[in-house]
Amino acid sequence: MNQLSLIISLLLLLFSNQQKEDSGIIKKELLGPHDGSEVYLYTLTNKAGNVLRLTNYGARIVGVDVPDKNGKIDNVVLGSNVLESILRDSFGGATVGRFANRIANGKFSLDGVEYNLPVNNKPNTLHGGARGWYTKVWNAELINEKNGPAVRFSYVSPDMEEGFPGTINIEVVFTWTNRNEIIIEYTASTDKKSVINVTNHAYFNLHGAGNGNIFDHEMTLRASAYTPLNSTMIPTGEIRPVEGTPFDFTSARTFGSRIGDTYEGSVFSGYDHNYVLDSKEKVDAVVYDPVSGRVLEMMTDQPAMQLYTGNGLMYKKQTETGGRQFRLRSGFCLESQHYPDSPNQPGFPSTVINPGKKFKSRTVYRFSVRE
Repeated sequence: MNQLSLIISLLLLLFSNQQKEDSGIIKKELLGPHDGSEVYLYTLTNKAGNVLRLTNYGARIVGVDVPDKNGKIDNVVLGSNVLESILRDSFGGATVGRFANRIANGKFSLDGVEYNLPVNNKPNTLHGGARGWYTKVWNAELINEKNGPAVRFSYVSPDMEEGFPGTINIEVVFTWTNRNEIIIEYTASTDKKSVINVTNHAYFNLHGAGNGNIFDHEMTLRASAYTPLNSTMIPTGEIRPVEGTPFDFTSARTFGSRIGDTYEGSVFSGYDHNYVLDSKEKVDAVVYDPVSGRVLEMMTDQPAMQLYTGNGLMYKKQTETGGRQFRLRSGFCLESQHYPDSPNQPGFPSTVINPGKKFKSRTVYRFSVRE
């Protein structure tokens, strides 16, 4: 190698290292095999030294390490770095599709054709069925965005998978910015008219994962209406104002402030409800933990958000990490979405996807602290 070539090589190496430093670091680690594919853990570290952990099993979030008001770092997502635990945790942190949330009685019609889906949440289909996208090993590509390290996950969902028509090509890009934001960008296309509703099902606990329940977390939500449910958790079709109900978070209120109250003749046991968002241009939800000082903001271009307060976590096999266990209401979900059961409810925004027109969606989770 002559002197000029050596200098060029050194400059290229220096530039490459500087690019890594500017955008953050991604570490890839093999967790083990599943269904004939390899499952990996991806650890993304931004310039601030904070960490987002992802896996290609279900294209899911399994950890977020961010500081509290005193600078103490803790993981605020219910998840695990151990493959066996990840496989037991059906929805936690996962990319959920083809259709997030419930479809009534496991069926819908499109252009006069009825499609029957597997019922995995009697009598309904939940989160795309028993073998939805959360059960798949996705392809993964490491990329460097200008504002932080990123991973692009992709999956091809074949025609009639879990009863849904059309072959769907889906990509999800997770970017971990230097502002401690998780930017999630979804892009999908189809070769046949179908329906789609995609979300992320991460459970958050701003105390730190496994550090008690989330009753004292305060939320402000820019949603003045919600969709009431029938006895099988399907929307009735009504859009009802939240004012005067346990669903009103238009001003800051704790998750636990109304749980246990009597509402409409029965004990209100927790949140698993769809909110109609007021705006697509501002911060939609703010959750604050007064103990740690941590703040989580959510922004989305989707018309709705499902608030879930982990009411069923006690019925699942415990997912363990660092010796901690995740129990009843030890995490909350802010799931950006279209309305549940939209394919059966013509009064709701459409979830139809057509050939030649891509589905695109963007959701941001931003972490900060309040003194």
